[in-house]
Amino acid sequence: MKAYLDLVRSIFEQGSWQDNRTGVRTLSLPGACLRFDLQEGFPAVTTKRLAFKSVVGELVGFLRATDSAAGFRALGCRVWDQNANENAAWLQSPWRDGPDDLGPVYGVQWRQWPAYKLLPVSATERVRDAQQRGYRQVGVVEEHGVPHVLLYKAVDQLRACLDALIHNPGSRRILFHGWNCAQIEEMALPPCHLLYQFLANQQTRELSLCLYIRSNDVGLGTPFNLAEGAVLTHLVARLTGFKPRWFTYFIGDAHIYETHVDMLREQLQREPYPAPTLVLSDRIPAYAQTGRYEPEWLEQVEPADFTLQGYRHHAPLTAPMAV
Repeated sequence: MKAYLDLVRSIFEQGSWQDNRTGVRTLSLPGACLRFDLQEGFPAVTTKRLAFKSVVGELVGFLRATDSAAGFRALGCRVWDQNANENAAWLQSPWRDGPDDLGPVYGVQWRQWPAYKLLPVSATERVRDAQQRGYRQVGVVEEHGVPHVLLYKAVDQLRACLDALIHNPGSRRILFHGWNCAQIEEMALPPCHLLYQFLANQQTRELSLCLYIRSNDVGLGTPFNLAEGAVLTHLVARLTGFKPRWFTYFIGDAHIYETHVDMLREQLQREPYPAPTLVLSDRIPAYAQTGRYEPEWLEQVEPADFTLQGYRHHAPLTAPMAV
C-alpha cells in the first residue's frame, strides 16, 4: 500500500484547507489516482488494521440493495449508523422513513435503478418496443399539450454488467453508477463512489475495474473503498470466468479531515507489510470451472465467504467520522 501512503504525503504537501458541509475542515487535493495489480496481492492497508468484516458486510448489503442501517448492522457493518441516525439534515428530511432509514443509497441504485420513458401516445411502435424491454405503463401525462405514456422499470445495473461480460466482453460500456439527480434529496448520503467500469481482456481472460470517487475521505474512506472495490472485482471475475487484474481508483476531491491528521502522520511513520491474499469461499461457483452462469450468487454471498490470508498489520488507529 505504498501508493496509498504516497497519496497521503501528496495531500499534506500540496493540499489546501477547505471548509465543507460537515463543519470539520479538510486538507484537500483535486484529482488523484491509485493503481493496483490484483495478481500481486489484495490492496489492504497494513499501516493500521483494516475493518475487513465491515467492508464485506457493507458490500453484501449493497448487493442486496439494503436501504437500512439495521440491515447493514445485521451483516456486521456499522458504518451507516451515524448517517442514518445522527445526520442533522437527514433527521429533518421529509424523505426519512424513521430510525435507521437511509433512503435509496448505493445498492438500491446498483440493483434497482428507476428508469422512466415518456413517449407520445401516438408513438405506438416505440411504446411496444419499450414494453418488450420490460417497461410497464404507469400513467398518461400531458407534455406540451400532447398526451404521453409514462413507462417505468427497475434496472439491475450490476446484473447487466455480468450479462455483458458473458455475452459481449469486448464492450467498453460495461459499467454502473449510483448518481441519481432525481433522488439525491431522498438519501441520507449522496454516493461518493459513483462510477464503476469493468474492462475485460478476452485474450488473457483478465478482468479490471476502474472506479471513480467524486469525494473521498482519505483517512477512513479510501482504505475501506479500496478493499470493497477489490472484493467486488474478485467476485464478478469468479462469476464470469475471468481472473482479477488491474484496479484503478480515481478520486475527484481527495481530502484529509483535520481530525484525522494525527492518525495519518502516525501511519506515515510505519513501514507497510506485504499485501495479503483474498480468498473466496469454494461455495461461490467459478464459471471458468463449471461453465454455468449463475449471477444469482450476487444476492447469495455472505460476508463469511470472503477472507484475507496472510494479513499482517500495525496496531489499530481510530479517528472520528465526519458526518
